[in-house]
Amino acid sequence: MGTSRFTNQFDRVRDALRVAFSEDHSPHLTGVSFAFGMFVTTLPTLGAGIPVLAWIGHRFERANKLALFAAVAILNPLVKSGVYLVSFLIGVQLLGPIPGITRVDIGLDAGADVLVRLFVGNVILAVGFAVVSYAVAYRCVHALRRHGS
Repeated sequence: MGTSRFTNQFDRVRDALRVAFSEDHSPHLTGVSFAFGMFVTTLPTLGAGIPVLAWIGHRFERANKLALFAAVAILNPLVKSGVYLVSFLIGVQLLGPIPGITRVDIGLDAGADVLVRLFVGNVILAVGFAVVSYAVAYRCVHALRRHGS
């Protein structure tokens, strides 16, 4: 049952990307749109990311709206928990451990020190994801057009 759910999610993500990358936009615009979508979706926006992406899609006519929202399919709520964990660990590596707090104590109610580490790590991940996403989208658009899909 778990494998079937994973396969269905993977198929949905793959299909969303294929449609987004097949739109009539240049590879560069598709790459920028997808990268921006990944950047915003990676950040801990507490649900505000989707309205932000909708506003960007509406405000900037040249944006590839499907590529903006394809990021939401990739960084879904199941994946975001792992992103937050890695973000926090990056923040701890950069800013140091939080005195007096054990792994059991870590949660959003643990205080500003946890949130700062989470946010610092999250911004670093968001930038990294955006750079990689641009390259992947740009190459995928070229590949899809070359193969006529």
